Amino acid sequence: MIALIDYDAGNIKSVEKALQLLGEEVILTRDSEVLLAADKVILPGVGNFGDAMHNLKTFGLIPVIHEIAGRGTPFLGICLGLQLLFERSEESPGVEGLGLLKGEILRIPDTPGLKIPHMGWNSLKLKNDGRLFSGIGEEPYVYFVHSYYLKAEDEKIVKAVTEYGVQIDASVEQGNIFACQFHPEKSSDVGLQILKNFAALGKGE
Repeated sequence: MIALIDYDAGNIKSVEKALQLLGEEVILTRDSEVLLAADKVILPGVGNFGDAMHNLKTFGLIPVIHEIAGRGTPFLGICLGLQLLFERSEESPGVEGLGLLKGEILRIPDTPGLKIPHMGWNSLKLKNDGRLFSGIGEEPYVYFVHSYYLKAEDEKIVKAVTEYGVQIDASVEQGNIFACQFHPEKSSDVGLQILKNFAALGKGE
């Protein structure tokens, strides 16, 4: 079973539908016992970094997420879910992220001809043999919606990058922690393959 963390963030239903399309058993929950018992856990979401951390704290989910990560359960952050895994964001100065991965979230710089938020399809440059990208060809197109981007501290965890006025770390993997800045659930066949690859992971992979 795959558990989606329910913390009142946007865009969770589309992730649920994509996983159901793949034949996966999915539950949307904030119940700590259900989350800890799940085979895999996803932190999806669209919204504000500070609001999201406030909600995770209010619902008592921060220690639960740390315990899930510590147990080796495959864990996937999507869009805002990726950003929350890191230490801090320029969107919400002074607000601590989950700190499961090292790096910071920066605002996409103003660039002539480029709109912010970044909304639309971009190609990825794959690197460092990401497990989420198994069976996916070079430079796949995926769908983004964001105004802030990841700059990871350790380049070795970065499995895909894209360009939008600046190089964006678009996907990372470290141990059992996986994350995508783009939306696999909105990225057609490529995105479904990414979710399928995540669903196929074994514990500790």
